[in-house]
Amino acid sequence: MTAKILTVAQQKGGAGKTTLAAHLAVAFTAQNKSVAMVDIDPQQSLTTWYRLREQRFGDAGAGLLVNSIKGWRVQNEVRRLAPEYDVVIVDSAPHAETEAIFAVRDANLVIVPVQPSPMDVWATLPTLELAARNKVPALVVLNRVLPRANLTEEMVDELRALHAGVARTTIGNRVLFAGALSEGRAVGEVKPRSLAAQEIGALAKEIWRRAK
Repeated sequence: MTAKILTVAQQKGGAGKTTLAAHLAVAFTAQNKSVAMVDIDPQQSLTTWYRLREQRFGDAGAGLLVNSIKGWRVQNEVRRLAPEYDVVIVDSAPHAETEAIFAVRDANLVIVPVQPSPMDVWATLPTLELAARNKVPALVVLNRVLPRANLTEEMVDELRALHAGVARTTIGNRVLFAGALSEGRAVGEVKPRSLAAQEIGALAKEIWRRAK
């Protein structure tokens, strides 16, 4: 077994990076894939969510592991985990290009969440450039998309002008995402038939196809 290594990276804070990482991890386990996550974000929000999950559900969910480490150790940790799991997801640190470099280098795909606003799109450029310098494909995921947002198509066009790959699946701005995490769970476990769960499931399948 050799894992597909997915790095969730966005140097701009507030894009929903950790929320997306946690939900994708649970979605992959629901698709019968074993998942390890490496948390190098100093805030350790992903680790906190996982500890809550362990306390409430014992094994924290079959096939799911989260390790918290320093950014410079990420390559060794990913290489240690890759033979044992189907997917390794790295939740990288915002505002820290040096640690992001370690997180990106061994990735099969860099997932870049971005809210559909001009300033968020402009702030995404350093992350896309970092992936390009390391010759790793990047996939921009429009996150926290408001219903009937007129800006969304404009932002997609602007991202494509930056030569960025843009996921076909978009993730809506839904309270359910935060609510599920506060319980140590994900939307697919709280409301498996919800639109939020459908979006995450579709995105996980799209990412799996794209990660080479």
